[in-house]
Amino acid sequence: MTSSKDIHAAAYPAIALDPSERLRFMNCHSVTRADTCISCGMCESLCPYGVHRRVEGHAKILPPDDRKCIGPSCSVNYFFCVANCPTKSLSVGPSDNSRSLGDPRWPADVVLATWRMAETGKPMSLDDPANCGLSGGGFDELRFVLPSKKTRYDPEDISVSVDLNRRGTGEKITLPVPFYGGGMSFGSISVHTMLARLKAAKTWGTFICTGEGGYPALLVPFKDNIVLQIATGLFGVREETIQRSRIIEFKYAQGAKPGLGGHLLGDKNTPDVARMREAVPYTSLFSPFPFHSVYSVEDHKKHLDWIESVNPKAILSAKVSTPTDEDMVAVGSYYAGAHIVHLDGGYGGTGAAPEIAKKNIAMPIEYAIPKVHRFLEVEGIRDEITLIASGGIRTAMDVAKAIALGADGVVIGTSELVALGCVRCGNCESGRGCPRGIATTDPELERLNPPDWGAERLDNLYTAWRLQWCELLARLGMEDISELSGRTDLLRYRDRPAKEVGR
Repeated sequence: MTSSKDIHAAAYPAIALDPSERLRFMNCHSVTRADTCISCGMCESLCPYGVHRRVEGHAKILPPDDRKCIGPSCSVNYFFCVANCPTKSLSVGPSDNSRSLGDPRWPADVVLATWRMAETGKPMSLDDPANCGLSGGGFDELRFVLPSKKTRYDPEDISVSVDLNRRGTGEKITLPVPFYGGGMSFGSISVHTMLARLKAAKTWGTFICTGEGGYPALLVPFKDNIVLQIATGLFGVREETIQRSRIIEFKYAQGAKPGLGGHLLGDKNTPDVARMREAVPYTSLFSPFPFHSVYSVEDHKKHLDWIESVNPKAILSAKVSTPTDEDMVAVGSYYAGAHIVHLDGGYGGTGAAPEIAKKNIAMPIEYAIPKVHRFLEVEGIRDEITLIASGGIRTAMDVAKAIALGADGVVIGTSELVALGCVRCGNCESGRGCPRGIATTDPELERLNPPDWGAERLDNLYTAWRLQWCELLARLGMEDISELSGRTDLLRYRDRPAKEVGR
């Protein structure tokens, strides 16, 4: 397992992954050989990736090994098999596997690149196509303006840390990386998934949020790395869990389903989950929307005062969605006493979130960040609040773009699940629906993801991401990621400056 202490430029250079190596997990491209093939061997002699092969003693060449093919992009090469075949018997196109894996926001290339980084700890190059999806909008259309000349640097000389508390109350906490893990409830994901995330968070000195499902006893050994979430259902919220938590988050709304509250279908509400939530097993559980005790900034302050009276050292976070007035909500949270304003945009959440809500209600996070950032500056309180963003942040470059738009750091979730093998099938709401044993409460399926194995993959993903940030900052002439915050001048949205985004 790689460790943040062992990161050195020489050991883990920021390199472009060889396409054939990155895509070896499955065949993203389909190579078809027609019956007109005369087995001349031209394709075998030309292809450097080993797609075509002839076995000694066999008259005909073997079927193509699709997993090694880099696809239509090879057409620019002199050794492109399709163009060089004397009988025009070869053709290359997307495979059925590629068509079925992922979605426009998480296309096959992004999923596979995440798997590869989780396995090796090696980063992608900053211009690798797998840094972006195919959604046609949002972070996929934002690009950094980078100097063409690369500079030599040592990752140890570059800081990517973030201060979570800029106010005079509560514990001072600095994250060594600009992210922590988002809320995934006990019951929504497997116990093994929870433990894998926490083990990796402990290694890196960051945090994982409990979600609204309560604080199971098995998490107590990781109490120093846990964000306790309090949602409208108040599932599992107890005085002892408040007292042992260093960060406490009130979830007022979730970007993937604002106005709908939380939900856990009966299939996943096992006896253990029901005991934690003080509910009846195998019944569907719903958190109301909103907190019916909060209708003003004064009510909001009473919530935070309650926590401060139980745990004076806790850092207080307000998680809100992004409808239209998130800038006013952020200011209200500041005056209520929050240390962190957590903006959760659309496109977040797991496959259990309704698609109609994700696509039609909350504002995309890339619009909300600069809007809130600028408003806090105008109010003169930007330096006193930590602005955290989430909702559709998938890659290291997405994290950097969110910070350049005005955030201090981010919350991630789905990218961690993809690192553990998620194929984006969207069956998260079903107890036995997850084919990888990630979002499940089934004791047999969860064994597909041993906690130590999962923690190693997440540790490697974080290593690769950190190296990408270090290369980006070095290319931009920066030594601290805080220098990147609010630098919209370094971004372009399609052909327009990114500073126009959100105006």
